[in-house]
Amino acid sequence: MEFNTAGLISLQEALDKMRAYVPKKTAQDTEYLPLAAAAGRITAAPVLSPIFVPPFDNSAMDGYALRSNEQRDGAVFPVAGKAFAGAPFHGEWPAGTCIRIMTGAPVPAGADVVIMQEQAEVSEAGVRFTATAEQGQNIRLTGDDIKQGDSVLPAGVRLGAAELPLLASLGVTEVEVWKSLKVAVFSTGDELQPVGTPLQEGQIYDTNRFAVRLMLEQLGCTVLDLGIIRDDPQALRKAFEEANEFADLVISSGGVSVGEADYTKQMLDELGEIGFWKLAMKPGKPFAFGKLKDSWFCGLPGNPVSAALTFYQLVQPFIAQLSGHSAWQFPPRLKAKAVTPLKKAPGRLDFQRGIFSTNAEGQLEVRTTGHQGSHVFSSFSQANCFIVLERERDSVSAGEIVEVETFNALLRS
Repeated sequence: MEFNTAGLISLQEALDKMRAYVPKKTAQDTEYLPLAAAAGRITAAPVLSPIFVPPFDNSAMDGYALRSNEQRDGAVFPVAGKAFAGAPFHGEWPAGTCIRIMTGAPVPAGADVVIMQEQAEVSEAGVRFTATAEQGQNIRLTGDDIKQGDSVLPAGVRLGAAELPLLASLGVTEVEVWKSLKVAVFSTGDELQPVGTPLQEGQIYDTNRFAVRLMLEQLGCTVLDLGIIRDDPQALRKAFEEANEFADLVISSGGVSVGEADYTKQMLDELGEIGFWKLAMKPGKPFAFGKLKDSWFCGLPGNPVSAALTFYQLVQPFIAQLSGHSAWQFPPRLKAKAVTPLKKAPGRLDFQRGIFSTNAEGQLEVRTTGHQGSHVFSSFSQANCFIVLERERDSVSAGEIVEVETFNALLRS
């Protein structure tokens, strides 16, 4: 495994490095879960249908079942019986008669056409049809939708409200999924206090760990929260060792910059390997990626916006790949007109928080949330997208075209 810590690397280079070292998953990484416990999990193998759908020939309409070769202009067909969904017709069916049938009801043996009730005139003598139907009309055949043995879901799909009811409709009771990714998380810094604790002079709340844990749970991870680790090498070493024993992935917040008390990089040098730790991205330059003895490591910056952005742009796709979620992807970027000026200096890819909308003429436009400082976390609650400004681009004037990346479910309320 080759690493390079010199200079700033691009976001794409960072993603490529992280993607390249994801280990191949094996059968030992899977488990079988009942459907009720599988929400949010990722399929580890294609799911095959155990039945035909529909499981029998059935009517697509409320109407009348006939033998098509008995149709005659002006003929009146006495009703020999009725067929309902869940209550099929099993009686004697004389020639020259029809069966009243409802949508979803099994088609009686011998019937090969259903005429809708809107094309029927009913009298005491029977039914006269105002249209002639072709053989097979308004009949849904066995296996028309899904055949027994068909793959209904591929491997790598996240199971949710669209997928699980489908499996339930097929009578599938359990599904093979990848085991939940285990992630250990902690924050570093003497200035940090848990949310809910009164602040003393010079202290701030540890919002990063709170936000990261919420996002990890949303991504279906099993989380070990190690709390706040003080700026002490021994305490940090102990946290890294405990996290490594538990986790597939370790995530820290803070301590990856170049200050005197930033020990994370030092610990990573001693206990593992550094892949990279400086990105040509704003906010989020001091993001660290590497390998501990038994786990991967992602070190988020201490500033709240930087931490959230690097988690979203780097850790989220990395977790998707580690979890076997092969169908995962970012929303496509769109072109929009900037309706407010955007301040930027060349040199780093810039993700600014924006508000994306469609104007009265149907044109896509975007405006800034305001001050883009890496400490202004309130901008995330106002925004619905990132305004993505190219690495060498300068400030943007109102009216210029920019790229926007709408938030996915991780940040969208």
